[in-house]
Amino acid sequence: MRARLSFPLTALAAGLLSAGQASAQDPVELTMYYPIAVGGALTDVIDGLVDEFEAEHPDIDVEAIYAGNYDDTRVRAMSAIEAGDPPQLSVLFSIDLYELLEQDAIIAFDEVIETDEQREWLDSFYPGLMENGQVDGQTYGIPFQRSTIVLYWNKDAFEAAGLDPETPPETWDEMAEMASAVHEASDGEQWGVMVPSTGYPYWMFQAFAFQNGHRLMSDDGTEVYFDDPAAIEALEYWVSLADEHDAMPDGAIEWGTLRQNFLEQSTAMIWHSTGNLTAVRNDAEFDFGVAMLPMKTQRGSPTGGGNFYLFKDSSEAEQQAAMTFIQWMTDPERAAAWSIETGYMGVSPAAYDTEALRDYVESFPPAAVARDQLEHGTAELSTYQGGRIRRALDNAVQAALTGQMSAAEALAQAQAEADAALRRYAR
Repeated sequence: MRARLSFPLTALAAGLLSAGQASAQDPVELTMYYPIAVGGALTDVIDGLVDEFEAEHPDIDVEAIYAGNYDDTRVRAMSAIEAGDPPQLSVLFSIDLYELLEQDAIIAFDEVIETDEQREWLDSFYPGLMENGQVDGQTYGIPFQRSTIVLYWNKDAFEAAGLDPETPPETWDEMAEMASAVHEASDGEQWGVMVPSTGYPYWMFQAFAFQNGHRLMSDDGTEVYFDDPAAIEALEYWVSLADEHDAMPDGAIEWGTLRQNFLEQSTAMIWHSTGNLTAVRNDAEFDFGVAMLPMKTQRGSPTGGGNFYLFKDSSEAEQQAAMTFIQWMTDPERAAAWSIETGYMGVSPAAYDTEALRDYVESFPPAAVARDQLEHGTAELSTYQGGRIRRALDNAVQAALTGQMSAAEALAQAQAEADAALRRYAR
């Protein structure tokens, strides 16, 4: 959505332009690929921000290209690079980092920053959100559209089942018991809990594994640990919610329709991104709560969502213009407004110190749950050959949940596939 700026040209200027020389007043043009399939249509919000930025910075022109979900957006951005029309910046999965580095597609922000103010800005974000954006002391990703997985629960459904509507489950055992109670009290009309197993099943599984004290990957992206006994136990628990506790439906649970399932009260609890928070608040016709995920040996959720990246093959002017835009987008006041508008996290402590977000959290405490859960967070699963690795794990999770394989068999197969993909990266 480029806002073209026109300027009166003298005959001399027109002659220069006809000779191929750009006017000094032409804006720096930036292309940004942006994912939209992440919990609701955000195009209007982003369009509004881009319009506001361009009004304040008439020397910079930003074209936002909405390319689908995160995977679609990465493919579109890489295809543009191969076609010789690379973007200057994009919002892509924070876990795309190793693949983008391997494709030599991005540059570190450390190479572009020039001022003390920019260096302070680089250090201003929550450390937990920076884990998926830094390698070898260099910062390649700046958090923007970031989340953790949170538990949404229907207080009315809890009360109808004889549960305390103000008390969500703290542990795995409690979640299974409460979910079973809801399903039984509703005579099978309402499920107790739904955890999505399409879209991003690896993300949900990573949460279960981390809650059982297990981290799925090495810090350098070269190894994974899918077949560890703690990981197997985590997947067995997930399977048991349907098989043993009759608390969750059998088979696949769709990511894309899960929020609607909750709003329609076909389930009393869901695990989903905090990015759905504002939509749930706007549309729920019942009293609901939001809590940190339940635990086995420890609390925890992987972070998730998208980071800003700077792409290679950009001029110095384009890099500085992209920096200006990214700094503007992550300004505390703007990050606060973004969090209120969408439910995604304010990405810096300063965002939560703004009057707007401070007042919002005071009036609507669920808005602080994802931030508070960062204390118990872990980096999202990110490795070299990340697409292949996540696909192997997704397939394993779905095979176990649909009864095609045991948890141990499925994770052993995923481990073997991952080992084969990562063998050449071993250090």
